[in-house]
Amino acid sequence: MVAGGSGRRFGGLKQFATVGDRPLVAWSIAAARSVSDGVVLVVPADVPGGARESVGAAGADAVVPGGATRAGSVRAGLAAVPGEAEVVLVHDGARPLATPDLFRAVLVALEGADGAVPVVPVADTLRRQHGAVLADTVDRTGLVAVQTPQGFRAAALRRAHAGAPEATDDAALVERSGGSVVTVPGEATNLKVTGPDDLVVAAALLAAAR
Repeated sequence: MVAGGSGRRFGGLKQFATVGDRPLVAWSIAAARSVSDGVVLVVPADVPGGARESVGAAGADAVVPGGATRAGSVRAGLAAVPGEAEVVLVHDGARPLATPDLFRAVLVALEGADGAVPVVPVADTLRRQHGAVLADTVDRTGLVAVQTPQGFRAAALRRAHAGAPEATDDAALVERSGGSVVTVPGEATNLKVTGPDDLVVAAALLAAAR
């Protein structure tokens, strides 16, 4: 569970913001717990101890400090995963609405691949922009938005991270190292909390789902 961001765009550590009756990341932990033998939570290296303890109490088996980049944080979490684990799921702690069904769908897809990622079609019109001027429209055919949780054969994920490469997406690293990655249908409600407005939407959706 990657929650090691600084929250610069949010204006604070969003992973510790309260949504409903629990920290934001606790919702993600609960969904992951439904299919996992254990949950490793990665938090900012300089997070206050009290905040770290409050999130750890939300259901994580281990809470570890992250790295300077997302890939570095994934590697920090991966180091805490037992060596005998055969499958590893990587999920953004800022996606509290991913359902247990989505986690299970990713796991099932791993039966024939090194990795599996949920995707949703791009619905908005896409345009290229040059300064304040809009240029050509981008053809959306074949374009998808990639979500988490992303699932991987543990050996493939460890191999992909050997040598500390950088990427914003673990699936790209696995593909770069020669692994096969398949897709599963994502969920339209599986939003990533980036700004304060997203937190309001997430709270409303979570309340409606109860």
